Amino acid sequence: MEKILVIDDDETLNTVLTRALSRRGFDAEGACNAEAALTMAQHRPPGRVVLDLNLAGNSGLALIEPLLAINADCRIVVLTGYASIATAVDAIKLGAVQYLAKPVDVDTLLAAFDAGARPNTEEAPAAEPFTVNRLEWEHIQRVLHEHDGNISATARVLRMHRRTLQRKLAKRPARS
Repeated sequence: MEKILVIDDDETLNTVLTRALSRRGFDAEGACNAEAALTMAQHRPPGRVVLDLNLAGNSGLALIEPLLAINADCRIVVLTGYASIATAVDAIKLGAVQYLAKPVDVDTLLAAFDAGARPNTEEAPAAEPFTVNRLEWEHIQRVLHEHDGNISATARVLRMHRRTLQRKLAKRPARS
């Protein structure tokens, strides 16, 4: 059975993704930081890796080369909440097979491992990008997580009044 290593510093997402992959019959294991990920990979090399672009403020791209040195046939899919063309190009140049924007479902993720081998030239790209409201919600959630849920610190970083931030957080996430 092929091992999938999930590397994401968001422990909740890491756990949810690892469980979802395990339920689908994969041998999935999660790591929340670069050191743990490399230790796990050296102990038992993964065939596939789900790699978060931002690992506690450090670039996940730095892990691509060491992971490929451990297993040259490893297929790496990079996930990010803040997709950009520059980081997508860097990820692919370093050896990732795909680059996906969060949120992503398990079916899309599994398809990305295979799609990297055979680019789909027939399917048109999604017609609707994320809405501005959805992008704002994702950004607020990321900054809030970086500040361990501290509303005041998050509001300062976002240059937003604390009460305004609380009102935005009370709402449901904007649909994409």
